[in-house]
Amino acid sequence: MKAQTHVLFLPGLLNDASLFQQQIDVLSAVASTDVADLTQAETIADAARSVLDHAPKEPFVLVGLSLGGYVAFEIMRQAPERVAALALLDTSARPESPEARAARTALMTLAETDLEAVFEQLMPRLSHPDRMNQPAVRGVVHSMMSSLGKGIFLRQQRMIMTRPDSRPSLADIRCPTLVICGREDLITPLPIAAEIAAGIQDSRLCIVENCGHLSPLDQPDEVARLLLEWITHLRH
Repeated sequence: MKAQTHVLFLPGLLNDASLFQQQIDVLSAVASTDVADLTQAETIADAARSVLDHAPKEPFVLVGLSLGGYVAFEIMRQAPERVAALALLDTSARPESPEARAARTALMTLAETDLEAVFEQLMPRLSHPDRMNQPAVRGVVHSMMSSLGKGIFLRQQRMIMTRPDSRPSLADIRCPTLVICGREDLITPLPIAAEIAAGIQDSRLCIVENCGHLSPLDQPDEVARLLLEWITHLRH
């Protein structure tokens, strides 16, 4: 890879650049960075096209968490030659299950009248019990959700509910791939991450201890270390 690596981050549901701020700070020593906007598209395919339209023309490193991972899989289907390497954090290659759809629909109904109640319901699923009430986690999640708001929450939930099954295309991913999963991730648990890693030929699975779904917030130093080590290795 060229000396100036470009890392493009894809955030999760109701997340913005704040999600990755500590990783961006660390990676800035070895790479240029950018965070894509996934708030305007209506479908995963549209989001992928939008990201590609705004991404560097030179091959870049793609880092996606959760919803960002779903978009990353679609980018790998649409334009694999644009991606030099791929990092998939706390995400899934599976389509929406009926159980998840029912739970998501209930949250969407609640969000129509009380986004704050949605936040309170989601926090125990997004973060490790030991981390979820720390200001660096709870405060950041609350700030992101409040600033992005109900309309984007509903739009992104519809995107997630209609995402395609990415399992059949895992074997087509040929670039170096890092899969990261929080040990206590309740939304996309470890077997889901292991399934992704098993399906991609040149991949490495890293488990982050004492960590829930939002690994960049729950264990920011460890996630930054893993990404820095991986990107440094790619450059040599």
